[in-house]
Amino acid sequence: MEERRSGSARSVRVSSRAVPDWVGLASPEVEAGRNRATETIAPQVTTENDMAEEFSPAAKVYPTESLGKYSILDMLRYFEEHGAMRVSDLHIKVNAPPAYRIDGNLVKLKGPNVTPELAKQLIFPLLRQHNVAKLQTQHSVDCSYRLGSLQFRINVFRENDGIAAAIRALSLDVPPVEEIGFPNDVWHDIIGLKQGLVLLTGITGAGKSTTIASLIGRISEKNAYRIFSVEDPIEYVFQQKYSIVSQREVGRDVRSFQDGLKEMMREDPDIIFVGEMRDAETIAMTLMAAETGHLVFSTLHTRDVTGSVTRILDYFPEGRQSEVRNQLSLGLAYILCQKLIPRKNGQGRVVAMEILNNNYACANLIRTGKIEQLYSQLQTKTRDRPDEKMITLEKHLSMLVKDETIDLLEAQKWANDMKAFVDCMQRG
Repeated sequence: MEERRSGSARSVRVSSRAVPDWVGLASPEVEAGRNRATETIAPQVTTENDMAEEFSPAAKVYPTESLGKYSILDMLRYFEEHGAMRVSDLHIKVNAPPAYRIDGNLVKLKGPNVTPELAKQLIFPLLRQHNVAKLQTQHSVDCSYRLGSLQFRINVFRENDGIAAAIRALSLDVPPVEEIGFPNDVWHDIIGLKQGLVLLTGITGAGKSTTIASLIGRISEKNAYRIFSVEDPIEYVFQQKYSIVSQREVGRDVRSFQDGLKEMMREDPDIIFVGEMRDAETIAMTLMAAETGHLVFSTLHTRDVTGSVTRILDYFPEGRQSEVRNQLSLGLAYILCQKLIPRKNGQGRVVAMEILNNNYACANLIRTGKIEQLYSQLQTKTRDRPDEKMITLEKHLSMLVKDETIDLLEAQKWANDMKAFVDCMQRG
């Protein structure tokens, strides 16, 4: 079957093994019928709190074209059947059919547009009462839901047509670190660290949480450490192995990232995982924890190493940036920026990474504010000092092209610096 991207003339063919027979775009006549049906819905008087109590996740409420009605549980089970590495997300929105993201492509279900009533029937059973109350007052909520072998990270939000949800699937089984796709054996160095900040960056859906979970999982297997996390929401659930692990969820176990970090510092941590550095106070406390003898993992939504450092500094006023640069130069251990690239054979995606080892030269550039020179340092170390475990994204992409894991055109689309990528391809 084919999936047409909105606003684009080209079609994307998705493997039939990954798509159920009730997924796909309907004919223009059916699409027009969907729109007419949505426009004629009578307003509902049931309150949102009533809806949360009334509907069960097993209630079959969404009419597919050929297989009868499906519940939200039926939709979530599809992730289990085909694997969260290939089928990553489910999107539910009023005035559109539910849609899966399969190998990076958005593919609609065969069925009618979701109505405001259907949206509540599909989304609210996944929420607890306090999350419904938060949605009413703050207009968005993050939470998690567990089904079988998967944990689902859910963001519910209000938009122009009503409520909508983005549901991300995560396996409860943390993949071995050897299967992540590191371009070198830098992970050996990372799991051996005693202190410092290891920052995972990338766009949404780039696999940051999976990489961190695999690293922490391996550390937990080999060392007797006290590990704490504060997440919003909890994604991977860590097993109690040789280490002792406590995971706390914002809104359920702790009021905020800042409160969680303050409390952790009194709880004898060896390793701290901060789900996301999303404000200046959280960043400052994370850097302080890394400076004071703890190994800290965290994430940022940035596309490359240089942008990650710049983003951290941009959270602070100009008068504080010198102080933060100094903290970052002392506390930073590694930045790993990653992207998920479609495989050439169409069977899922593979990680491409850019890795910065904060050695003396890089720390000096950060401390003196010469952030724009970090990429040149990366290029030099990639070419001349492979023992320092640094690599540019362009170099890793060229490696993946040469071993025929990804297509050349796909690599060009994802490269941050096309000239650097061409140079890597020519150098061999």
